[in-house]
Amino acid sequence: MSSILYISRADVERVALDMPTILDLLEKTFREKAAGRVEMPPKPGIHTRPEAFIHAMPAYIPALRSAGIKWVSGYPENQKHGLPYISGLLILNDVETGLPYAVMDCTWVTAYRTGAASALAAKYLARRESKVAGILACGVQGRTNLEALAAVFPLETVYAFDIRPESQERYVEEMAAKLHLDIIGVDEPQKAVTPCDLVITSGPILKSPTPTIRKDWLKPGAFASAVDFDSYWAPEALAQMDKLSTDDLPQFQHYKGIGYFQTTPTPYAELGEIVIGRKPGRERPDERTMAMNLGLALEDMALAPTIYRLATERGIGTPLPL
Repeated sequence: MSSILYISRADVERVALDMPTILDLLEKTFREKAAGRVEMPPKPGIHTRPEAFIHAMPAYIPALRSAGIKWVSGYPENQKHGLPYISGLLILNDVETGLPYAVMDCTWVTAYRTGAASALAAKYLARRESKVAGILACGVQGRTNLEALAAVFPLETVYAFDIRPESQERYVEEMAAKLHLDIIGVDEPQKAVTPCDLVITSGPILKSPTPTIRKDWLKPGAFASAVDFDSYWAPEALAQMDKLSTDDLPQFQHYKGIGYFQTTPTPYAELGEIVIGRKPGRERPDERTMAMNLGLALEDMALAPTIYRLATERGIGTPLPL
């Protein structure tokens, strides 16, 4: 192997892996994880600024012949300067020789696999007839999470809130046109929670947050995905959850050991356990349920080989010498 394929962000977006395929790949991957047939060591990281991170995320999924690593950063202050909060690169390695064969931008992959993980959890923890969604934070994750939910549920109405009115207005206009849903901008966060069957929060991840969502805001029978860990959710709101899941319990405990999740209940199950039926999903229509997924390297490696294959088939990407 004398070259690698470089797949830029624009190239990844041109491939445009569709949401049903993403959901299917993630579900297969979480089944493999629950069966103990994957390798995913803890992700080490460095921290050059307060509340920021740069993480190394390796994983191996034998069933998908996928091995590689994502080098990803999250810098909340970037948004003030017109820069993306999340950025990074993903490297794929041949499972037989270990040689790298592709490098791709991970921004799109991170955005869409995160949204799909929320929707996959909702598939098992939310009421199937859920029609009303609430989005708190109208950034990238507010978009991809809604796209993923719309692929699973018969959505009709969406309430959207953002602390930046211009971001909220742009979101309402663009997502309504894209998904053909009734999307309504609201002037306070409670209005994007209390009427909703499905709630997504996706602000910056903070170790010492000032929570917004209070007790009784999330109605009985609703599902929430806290993409921003517990940053949006007050302790008394979290205490009302009948079921709280995560994508990886050891990683959750690691984060708790370094200062996150100090008032968050311990999850009762991992997503993979719910997918394979080892632990129950929703059992009653009045349960309040929540997914607090942390973001796994397995999710990135679930998508990356398919993106590479489609890019190769379509002549997308730039070969580079090793």
